[in-house]
Amino acid sequence: MLPVDSLRRLLLMGVVCLTACKAVGPDFEPQRESWPGTWTTAALAQASAQGAEATHQDTRGWWRVFGDPALDALIAEADQYNAGLRIAGLRIMEARAQLGIARSGRYPQVQVATADALYQNRRQFNNTSPLPSSFWQYSAGVNIGWELDFWGKFSRAIESADAAYFAAQANREDVLVLLHAQVAETYYALRVAEARLRIAGDNARIQRRSLEITERLFKGGETDELDVQQARTQYLGTLSSIPDFEGQIARSRNALAVLVGRPPNPMPEVPAAARQPPAIPLIDKAVLDDVPANLLLRRPDIRAAELLIAAQSAQIGVALADLYPSLTLLGSLIWSATSLPGSGSTLALIGGPSLTWNIFDHGRIRNTVRVQDARLQQLIVAYQDDVRQAAREADDAATGLVKSVERDGILRDASQGAERALVLANTLYREGYTNFERVLDAQRALAVQQDAYVVNRGNAVSDLIALYKALGGGWDTDQPWVDDATRRQMQQRTDWGGLLDEGAQP
Repeated sequence: MLPVDSLRRLLLMGVVCLTACKAVGPDFEPQRESWPGTWTTAALAQASAQGAEATHQDTRGWWRVFGDPALDALIAEADQYNAGLRIAGLRIMEARAQLGIARSGRYPQVQVATADALYQNRRQFNNTSPLPSSFWQYSAGVNIGWELDFWGKFSRAIESADAAYFAAQANREDVLVLLHAQVAETYYALRVAEARLRIAGDNARIQRRSLEITERLFKGGETDELDVQQARTQYLGTLSSIPDFEGQIARSRNALAVLVGRPPNPMPEVPAAARQPPAIPLIDKAVLDDVPANLLLRRPDIRAAELLIAAQSAQIGVALADLYPSLTLLGSLIWSATSLPGSGSTLALIGGPSLTWNIFDHGRIRNTVRVQDARLQQLIVAYQDDVRQAAREADDAATGLVKSVERDGILRDASQGAERALVLANTLYREGYTNFERVLDAQRALAVQQDAYVVNRGNAVSDLIALYKALGGGWDTDQPWVDDATRRQMQQRTDWGGLLDEGAQP
């Protein structure tokens, strides 16, 4: 049995060892390649503006460049109610709790209090003992075991959990980037479908009038049935596209409803297009608050990937520590007593070090270290590929935006030319200078050019959204990680302490 002073000295030695010993395993090193530092492309330079005209809000709240209050309201609602974003916030709480588990390794791992009361009844034959045959026996004790962190096993585990906690925050920001882009893309897909529906309806009315004219001329003997059947075929073909556009509109509205956390519904706050085709905005440049190379590396998913490398790097140290002996300080305080007359109670204090070393593990520990190292290398390669893929996405989006802007003027002129050609074809046909085939060609060309013009406008919007998304824009929100209703529900089930508060220390 050790005296109290000796036990105190052992505990003090343990504290010193916890702070003085060096952790085994590799320290985290960023695995960045040299090329992203100065990376840019001609398309990005043409499709983006950066400098005096850029503001910090332009990238984080990029959807405001469209000046559409309906889109702003949808994104604000998605920030509050989207299921994927709420789950990402809850994963931060999970990572906080995991970090708390890892930090508990700094303290005695075994802290057990025991107590028991045992009743004994013995029957003895020819018993001449004056002691009673039945009695109670009582005992209580406290056992403490503290494995000293000589090799950094527990500090590496804390390092890993800490990196995973920050990775969970970066993952939530990545969900915001994707969510805002998806809401905007779906919203403008809805507007493009509405515009295409209006164009199809307008062209169907033009073609119906032509059909009615040819039917009258055929009945009057002024033309043959071929003109009638060709006019009917073209009219019905255009008419058949209308249900498809209506289906696209319904699906887009349903997708928007789910993105903002509602069941599928008509969404009356997103009004249908007016009589004229809805205007699809054309913005030729993305306004950035930094150079593309820096924005690329600040993308939330890229930051999360780098933090996962840090977390896995620490896991090598956790596994490597098992190769070395572990020293544990053990201590017990035990009190015992019985109900036997004349017997007293005893109080014992027991303490001392315990050394364990797994000498013959047949390669299990070393192979565990190798497993962790292989996983680390996988994450490094995946991170480097993620950066390259992000650069590709940015350049593809920039190229698409530049080319869509170039096509816009051409398609606008082509659409205006098709309108004029239809007017001339109708005039010449009525005056008998041409056949009906040229009218049909002019009608077909008008429908194709008007539709292509609107589709290209939609592509330009989609490419602009993709460019902001590729550069990590749009992760800003005023919403907390966990909303009030969810916080109350979780606190009713479990004592979370202050962990559910966003500003609390994990």
